[in-house]
Amino acid sequence: MGFQVVDHPLIKHKLGLLRRVDTSISHFRQLTQEITILLTYEATRDLILEPRSVMTWQGKAQAERISGKKISVVPILRAGLGMLDGVLALIPSARVNVVGLYRNEETLYPVEYYKKFNNDIQIRDALIIDPMLATGHSMAKVCEMLAEEGCSNIKALCMVAAPEGVQYMDEHFPGVTIYAAALDDHLNEDGYIIPGLGDAGDRIFGTK
Repeated sequence: MGFQVVDHPLIKHKLGLLRRVDTSISHFRQLTQEITILLTYEATRDLILEPRSVMTWQGKAQAERISGKKISVVPILRAGLGMLDGVLALIPSARVNVVGLYRNEETLYPVEYYKKFNNDIQIRDALIIDPMLATGHSMAKVCEMLAEEGCSNIKALCMVAAPEGVQYMDEHFPGVTIYAAALDDHLNEDGYIIPGLGDAGDRIFGTK
């Protein structure tokens, strides 16, 4: 697996603001979208291009476009929705596939309650989005669901990751590349990332 912290001054600055306990709901949403845009830029560096001819004001010229089927973005409900607009800002033609999971607070393992995939997802590149990679169980579950659909090229974006979650993904899905804004210190006894962001879903949706 290629776990990559995207090292960029803008990401570091915005992530510092995202961590602040007094960051408002609207600002938290905006920062999440902005960081997602920067992560998406990095995660799509290896998209294959093909030549094409376009008509310019001076006649035809050679240009390039992304080849073949494009991206299927897969937000993990509910917090992953906070990153969706950031991906779509750069890839407006992406298909959106949704997975609903909640965490059993006793076992820390995910419970599936919803899934909606496009019928051609197996021929597209999948991009999982979820602000937090904590234990890694939820992301691994989605990777398993995508693999069952025949999807072979899977990447993921997250705001912050814990070493435990990175290790779990490396052990179970070594072929999945994860792009993160930061690798944090550890998980606490309740399975939350330290220092982390708090509950990203609550901060995005304004719930407690």
